[in-house]
Order: sequence, then structure tokens, then C-alpha cells
Amino acid sequence: MIIIPVKEGENIDRVLKKYKRKFEKTGVVKELRERQKFTKPSIKKREQKLKAIYINTLKLQDLA
Repeated sequence: MIIIPVKEGENIDRVLKKYKRKFEKTGVVKELRERQKFTKPSIKKREQKLKAIYINTLKLQDLA
């Protein structure tokens, strides 16, 4: 359960923004979307490797 302390006289829009940020950090929606479909472990590994290669190339470009 997400608890957000609300200060007296605080704007409701600001409180909603805090709530949305906290909710997104929990990762509930992301996990629900992942559980909707099954992906094979080999495909997950492949995606992780491709992502690592991509990030590595970006880092190497920054150094050059």
C-alpha cells in the first residue's frame, strides 16, 4: 500500500504527482504487462545481450 503524507494547504496536483511517481517506482504496471505474455528464457537472454552490446557501444563512442 502506498502512503503519501499530505501537508496542510498542499496543492492536490502536487500530491497526485507524488503518488504517480511512487506508484511507477514500485513497478506494478510493468510486472503486469510482463505477465500477460510468456517469453522464453533464451529470448530474454538474447535481449539482455543485445542491450548490453548497445550500451557498450554508446559508452565507447563517448570515450572517443
